[in-house]
Amino acid sequence: MPFAGDEVRIGLACGTDASGTWHGTYDVRVDAAALWRVGLHPDQPTSRIAGPSPPAWWHAEAERAWHRPARHR
Repeated sequence: MPFAGDEVRIGLACGTDASGTWHGTYDVRVDAAALWRVGLHPDQPTSRIAGPSPPAWWHAEAERAWHRPARHR
């Protein structure tokens, strides 16, 4: 795991809505220094799009491959 235990905080809020249906919401917070270390901090150039997106056929093939059995990948 690229993050130490004290660099990630996960919160959970649970409750019912007006109809009595249960809902839960997770809140995940990662320390900014930890994000910087792995190149994911928004102020880093590596966290921004650096080139064109792959062509549409590439996305379609990746989606098809996901649904194929592992022996056919």
